[in-house]
Amino acid sequence: MAATREIPVVWIQTATCSGCSVSVLNSASPKITDLLLSEVIPGRHINLRFQATVMAGSGEPVIEVLDAAAKGEPGTYVLVVEGSIPTKDGGIYGTLGEEPMVDRAIALAKNAMAVVGLGTCASFGGIFAAGPNPGGCISVGRLFEQEGIDTPLINIPGCPPHPDWFIGTIATVLVGGLEAVDVDELGRPTRFYGQLIHENCPRRAYFDEGKFAAHLSDEGCLYELGCKGTITHADCPLRRWNNGTNWVIGSGAPCNGCVEPEFPDLISPFYERLPEEALLVPRKES
Repeated sequence: MAATREIPVVWIQTATCSGCSVSVLNSASPKITDLLLSEVIPGRHINLRFQATVMAGSGEPVIEVLDAAAKGEPGTYVLVVEGSIPTKDGGIYGTLGEEPMVDRAIALAKNAMAVVGLGTCASFGGIFAAGPNPGGCISVGRLFEQEGIDTPLINIPGCPPHPDWFIGTIATVLVGGLEAVDVDELGRPTRFYGQLIHENCPRRAYFDEGKFAAHLSDEGCLYELGCKGTITHADCPLRRWNNGTNWVIGSGAPCNGCVEPEFPDLISPFYERLPEEALLVPRKES
């Protein structure tokens, strides 16, 4: 019988609200316990070495796990970064094990086989990098550019990301390797971020007919109330949330474009409509 291959994963949290962890850890199929304890892919098993939200250990013994990964044989683990990275004043506004988060991220990223930027903060800066950004927070990709890091990077944006986006990407890597994950120009897997929300929105017919809601409780397209689905690439209308129960537009609220690099500064105000020139899909004249 062939031996099971262990895939070590080191998951660090930098400038984050931990909402990405909460979302991913609430995965319904497979459950997170199945992913961590079973061979979801035959012959492949994920070995989660470090994740501050769920691990029982604390203090120096768990920090030694990070040190060992950063100093060990290169390319032996996958690094997950949740949150943007504080860099101002040498990174003193965020520490992990009494060392700046930025230093930890650099050391771990250089030695990893691949890095996953989990959530919009890690992928594009997100809320923690929004103005005035007193901590100098940046995305993982920007850190890579500044430090000349060439480790493969996959971005899984969302505020928070859908658990399927993360687990589906990890499963694809386990089956076919990094080359099996097709990504767009922003490093997002096209399997999940390949289409505009507008293309699959159940209210799309209202948009084409020029029927727009004036209040959140009205029927009609939510474009006039600030919906960003016309510029947002994600499969939320098809996948939905909470194990397929519902999603934001299904609940009567507009999409706020949380998977895009412009979130939140350039997409705000959330409840004001986009200018016509921002539309990626031609609007039918009413």
